[in-house]
Amino acid sequence: MCSPSQPLPAPPVPTSRVVLPQAVHLPRQSTKRGGRPPKRWWHPQSGPPPRGGPVPADPLPLLLTGDPELLDDVLRLGAAAGVEVTVAADVGAARRAWSLAPLVLVGGDLAQALGASAPPRRPDVLVVSHDLDDAAVWQRAVSVGAEHVVFLPDGEAWLVDRLAEGVERGLGDAVTVCTIGGRGGAGATTLAAALALAGTDRAWRTLLVDGDPLGGGIDMVIGGEDAAGLRWPDLTATRGRVSGPALREALPEIGGLTVLSWDRSNPLSIPVEAMRALLTAGRRSSDLVVVDLPRRLDAAAEEALAHCTVALLVVPAEIRAVAAAARVAAAVSLHTADLRAVVRGPAPSGLTGAMIADSLALPLAGEMRAEPGLASALERGEPPARRGKGPLARLCAGLLDAMPAPGRAAAA
Repeated sequence: MCSPSQPLPAPPVPTSRVVLPQAVHLPRQSTKRGGRPPKRWWHPQSGPPPRGGPVPADPLPLLLTGDPELLDDVLRLGAAAGVEVTVAADVGAARRAWSLAPLVLVGGDLAQALGASAPPRRPDVLVVSHDLDDAAVWQRAVSVGAEHVVFLPDGEAWLVDRLAEGVERGLGDAVTVCTIGGRGGAGATTLAAALALAGTDRAWRTLLVDGDPLGGGIDMVIGGEDAAGLRWPDLTATRGRVSGPALREALPEIGGLTVLSWDRSNPLSIPVEAMRALLTAGRRSSDLVVVDLPRRLDAAAEEALAHCTVALLVVPAEIRAVAAAARVAAAVSLHTADLRAVVRGPAPSGLTGAMIADSLALPLAGEMRAEPGLASALERGEPPARRGKGPLARLCAGLLDAMPAPGRAAAA
């Protein structure tokens, strides 16, 4: 399925867009919790998006073909990849969009005409054809600088992956933070929510993930339990590649923050495959991902730790809490290279953050000082540290300042 690959340069231009349905990987979203579905989220079976809907500003993959059957097939595969496609029915239209597209698909029917027009050389060009018996297709592929020739239907699965990769390539991985309580009620969930909200306050595309099936739902911590969107029970069957942008569109958005949480039904476990697929997609389409994990690690929590940039162990400044946290730290450190302590006051026995971190043999990431009114605000559904003031907000600002700058991943 491969032909010669030639890396080529690229100038830029606008596009005429065919907007496709997003994310066949994800189940149909329910709006039973009230509110309207997130913008730009629709299901492939619901037909084309409404007229006048938002048009994505980012460059899209380009398809050049005049073959209706090939057009239908590639649009169907684009929908399966959760990718929108620009369609050009002739070489002139293709040249206008040639340079900006992250991926170019050239139909076998127009490859010869395109080669004759001598377009500027660029990488990420594929020739797509139904005709296995056309020996000349390889020569035409070389003339347009194609890296591969893909024959349909045999190459459909490969092309779906390549479409998704072409759009998401170069986005990089988000800074990923896992929070774990050193004992029950340590405040790890509150820290996770506050840290994620602090990320959105910096205009970072942030995803907050509730990895604790018995935690009650992190959406409640930020007052978003009624927000429309998919929850973990809707997504436990997810496997393989998921479109990051489509995932973000499917999940609830609460105050600018995308959240993957639990509903109020009986809790389920998270399959490792689902955690892997959704975290990978979330990291590709976010600047910051914050995952709140249970103290007793299950396989899904271990998977999340394998993805994290840094893990924060929240430890109350109490002797028994430190003893409990030592056991949690021993388990967590088996699955992540960077585990740090966050010490939560007050300290009845006068233990300092440095003393506690030293006793755990962990670096001290920061201290959560007592904050009057925080507990009652959380009971009222007020998001923690949302005003950017107080000890918790200052801690989150310091933690984010100390982390690697995110790569500003954009939606595809």
